[in-house]
Amino acid sequence: MNLFTDIRSLVLDALAQMQTQGSLPEGLDLSNVTVEPPRDPAHGDMATNAAMVLAKPAGLKPRDIADALAALLAQDDRITSAEVAGPGFLNLRLAASLWHDVARAALRAGAQFGRSDMGQGKRVNVEYVSANPTGPLHVGHTRGAVFGDALASLLDFVGYDVTREYYINDGGAQVDVLARSVYLRYLEAHGKEVAFPDGTYPGDYLIEVGQALKDKVGDAYVDQPESVWLEDIRNYGTEAMMDLIRADLKSLGVEMDVFFSEKSLYGTGLIEEALTALDAKGLIYEGVLEPPKGKLPEDWEPREQTLFRSTAHGDDVDRPVKKSDGGWTYFAPDIAYHFDKINRGFDMLIDVLGADHGGYVKRMKAAVSALSDARVPLDIKLCQLVKLYKNGEPFKMSKRAGTFVTLRDVVELVGPDVTRFVMLTRKNDAPLDFDFARVLEQSKDNPVFYVQYANARVNSVLRKATEAGIDVSDATLAAADLSILTHEAELNLAKKLAEWPRLVQIAGRTNEPHRVAFYLYDLASDLHALWNQGHNDASLRFLQEGDPATSQAKIALVRAVTVVISAGLGILGVTPAEEMR
Repeated sequence: MNLFTDIRSLVLDALAQMQTQGSLPEGLDLSNVTVEPPRDPAHGDMATNAAMVLAKPAGLKPRDIADALAALLAQDDRITSAEVAGPGFLNLRLAASLWHDVARAALRAGAQFGRSDMGQGKRVNVEYVSANPTGPLHVGHTRGAVFGDALASLLDFVGYDVTREYYINDGGAQVDVLARSVYLRYLEAHGKEVAFPDGTYPGDYLIEVGQALKDKVGDAYVDQPESVWLEDIRNYGTEAMMDLIRADLKSLGVEMDVFFSEKSLYGTGLIEEALTALDAKGLIYEGVLEPPKGKLPEDWEPREQTLFRSTAHGDDVDRPVKKSDGGWTYFAPDIAYHFDKINRGFDMLIDVLGADHGGYVKRMKAAVSALSDARVPLDIKLCQLVKLYKNGEPFKMSKRAGTFVTLRDVVELVGPDVTRFVMLTRKNDAPLDFDFARVLEQSKDNPVFYVQYANARVNSVLRKATEAGIDVSDATLAAADLSILTHEAELNLAKKLAEWPRLVQIAGRTNEPHRVAFYLYDLASDLHALWNQGHNDASLRFLQEGDPATSQAKIALVRAVTVVISAGLGILGVTPAEEMR
């Protein structure tokens, strides 16, 4: 049930009636007509822009359209008032029975409440984390992992067929550095003194890898030249790091459907195939790039390169795909990888990247547009940095990784549920402050506690009602007489519930799972407000002694709240709390 969609249909029917009557021209585009909550709740329950968006194409004054539309809508039993405001906005007030129906719908639908077929089963690939396989995930990866995983769940909730994918960057020089670092730990396991040169990975996490390698091959690589062991140790070290990364992700509740190896693109013809596809479209050429703007780097010189004409698809400059020495640029395998995604039949691609990839956005969008003939959209979401604090002061932990704070450190300190929720309390492109003391405090200022506390409070009411012999099964509560719920605070809570189906569709359309976290906090706030009013007004308490029918009606409303909280937390990958400890 989406009440906003229902009322929009009512508005569209009224507009069609006006066209039949001749008060509105035929053939108008009604796609921009919206029904949404008014900015100020005092103005009504819903507002429509119909008169404002139709006035110009209809050749009429907005106020005249609004007056005629209001008169028609007021004839419907669902509308208690339709008032024209300003130049032609139309504010609507709805019958209380509609808000009661929302609570019933939530109880009857359960976990399915708010789900939709908006995505129509279209296949979407969400690629996220994709960290170099050179060590454990750090706190920056944590944000991308949580964001990507919640986005994938959100898109599934609104009807897309979602694939979660991790791109293993195992084709570059960094895996050679990993191999050399593992070799040093391998020598160390043999009792040799070693030193880690600048650029290698000195983290303790490689000690076990070096020891395991010794256990596997003995002294076969000791005092051997790099040509003997580099490839073997590179493969061994990469797989060991991917095992570590998978374990890190699992500790956060993240499981991928696909792990795609960059290395699989090399020597297989896949890069050549992608560039041939672009060449066939006239988008590959030999040329010399313009010098970069501003002060020229000392090592810059004009040289002919193989270029992708990315400016033909919205980029600022054309991009090199092959170096002057014949080697591939970093961009070439990325093109091939996305070409592979397109060939796998995805209807939409989403890449979740760190903020340092801002320069990557236009070129990759241009490549996907060119390769798919603009059929497959690519959305790139950049996740800003996370700053760690404790009691407002910058916080540093023991760094098993040697150079950074790990995902596992964060999860072990505060748990996966807190980690995930807090990572979604800011939009992905806004910096995030993560204060270890604040995210664990039990106060209204801590969103994850406030939402979990609302869920736990309702569950405590359900337990007490059961102990009192009151049937609080969802089927019984859905059949309760909710017409007795007339207090403003009760109706406000039902109105907030009604926003859920609309909210998840908007979040899914914009690829913004943080909207779910924000909504859950607002919903919890309305629940707590109603609970607190019960301290002073006994008629608002959920359990009415000696009156099971009234108790069931009030419990039905708040049980519907937990249905939505559970669904929302499920999207975020957070387990709802049954009780607070």
